[in-house]
Amino acid sequence: MRVARIWEGVRNGVIVMLAMGVLGAAGWGQAPVPEGMRRETIADPVLNRTAFDVMVPAKWHFAGRLMQGTTCTPVPSPVFRATSPDGLTVLERLPRMDWSWGNGPGVGGKDCLDLKREMTAKEFAKYAALMLKTEYVADDPFPAELMTVRSKASNESAAANAGRYQTAGMNPPTEHSDLAQITVRFNNGTFMMKGQITVATYCSAVRSKQIGNLPVTDKHSCVADVRFVHAPEAQYAAMVKMLDAAGAAQRQDWNKAWIDENNRQTALNIHAIQQRGAQYQAQSAASHQQFMQSQAARQRTHEDFLNTMQRGTNMSMNRTRQAMNARSTAASNVVDYALDQQTVRDPNSGQVNKVSSSYSYTWVDTTGKTGYQTNDANANPNGSLQGNWTRQQVVNGDGTQK
Repeated sequence: MRVARIWEGVRNGVIVMLAMGVLGAAGWGQAPVPEGMRRETIADPVLNRTAFDVMVPAKWHFAGRLMQGTTCTPVPSPVFRATSPDGLTVLERLPRMDWSWGNGPGVGGKDCLDLKREMTAKEFAKYAALMLKTEYVADDPFPAELMTVRSKASNESAAANAGRYQTAGMNPPTEHSDLAQITVRFNNGTFMMKGQITVATYCSAVRSKQIGNLPVTDKHSCVADVRFVHAPEAQYAAMVKMLDAAGAAQRQDWNKAWIDENNRQTALNIHAIQQRGAQYQAQSAASHQQFMQSQAARQRTHEDFLNTMQRGTNMSMNRTRQAMNARSTAASNVVDYALDQQTVRDPNSGQVNKVSSSYSYTWVDTTGKTGYQTNDANANPNGSLQGNWTRQQVVNGDGTQK
């Protein structure tokens, strides 16, 4: 069983603890690899070190990257996808969604979700189900023992966090976390699919101390992490059990390095930055590229979620079969975008593959392995490369025709 862990982050220069471990693998990074799994890693290209370890089934395909944080919550987060060899069973971690409101510093940045209230994890999960174009089936409560562990971890986190704020001469936040899990279904071509959406939320509220004639400020912040697993209905129960040990675990050494770097960058003045020369410029270039990619993926996710909220739940949770037959493409398309991937399908076999989105044309040889991508419409590997090659069709993330 997944056990609750503490995810560390930084808000206003003070370490906070986010009790969101149920979205990850059992145990911290560098833990023994469970039977039938393998360890993948997600790197931080700026700090040049591994940020997250991800446990995935041994023979599955994997793609993942680190997304920079936001002005609301600066801590980076992982986004990834693990896919079974047949492409039908999938574990996805969607881009994290952050939002804040109030009159304190760093409130409501353009890279944040435009919300001004707290949402329960269950409410968020049901909106996520609509965003992902799936049909809500039922709540899927967590086992009581897991919730007990989570509650203990959350209380310990709040106590430790309060001490850090008090040491820094600041009012401690009022904070709480929430978990919810629901079962959904949708069609993927001829397959009836069943899925599990897990949402972990963390919210905090901080009021500044009265200092002289300065105004007292209030800042409310929330984050939501979404995990989506889905498989053909007949394989769903076995899939859920197998993937219980799968997911991301944050590296503690990376977390410390990120905090140290974040604090150091805050302390640097312009002259000191200029003195760092080429090393800083290289780091800035890597950071900027990562930032722009994260921003584009995050904006698309935010637009999808807010559009869903505007349509409202009257669409509704228990939609008709006709509405559900629209098929779910949103989840895979959102993650494709975040990972700079696209989905292609072999017109002969129907096999789907995830490939780089940097190229317009993809060819696959008779072994079924993607081996040739190009932006030249006239390029053809048949006759110039060994084997027989077929040009692939670009399709939606679930394999359906665009």
